[in-house]
Amino acid sequence: MFSKKKNTSKLDAEQRELYENARKRTLQKKRLFQHFIIFLIGAVFFIVLNVVIGYQENFMPLGYNWFVWAVLIWAFILLAHVFNVFVTNKFLGKEWKDRQMAKLVQKQKEKIAEMQKQVEKDFPANTPQKKTTSEPANNPELKSGNERFKPKTNDPDKPNQPYNT
Repeated sequence: MFSKKKNTSKLDAEQRELYENARKRTLQKKRLFQHFIIFLIGAVFFIVLNVVIGYQENFMPLGYNWFVWAVLIWAFILLAHVFNVFVTNKFLGKEWKDRQMAKLVQKQKEKIAEMQKQVEKDFPANTPQKKTTSEPANNPELKSGNERFKPKTNDPDKPNQPYNT
């Protein structure tokens, strides 16, 4: 009423969840592409460092230059990142998580129903017994408004006559 501007573009929970999921996926892909660009720059830097500048030119573990091993290890890490973003997320993403949750909930419901049947079989329900609770008319705390303050009578035919008369 007194606010200057009301927010009329309210998103329901499902739309908000879809938006958040899309935002997270976009961020994952952006980081992967950044990783790829840094990998390319780093690989070129290692090659220039070894071949052009001659840094550790004679260091050759297992018969190859050191920069080859550094680039191969980094390429393996980049490949793991690609696998995580495109493959694992597709198979183990939000939809997979929702399906797994629904499966587990269904299994729990089935187990509860099975246990309930077993309990009903082992302990059959007894027939209803007499009421053990007092009626509200006899309990002054449960009476409504003016009924609590009316005088009690001995004779039901004369409700206005109090005990003392």
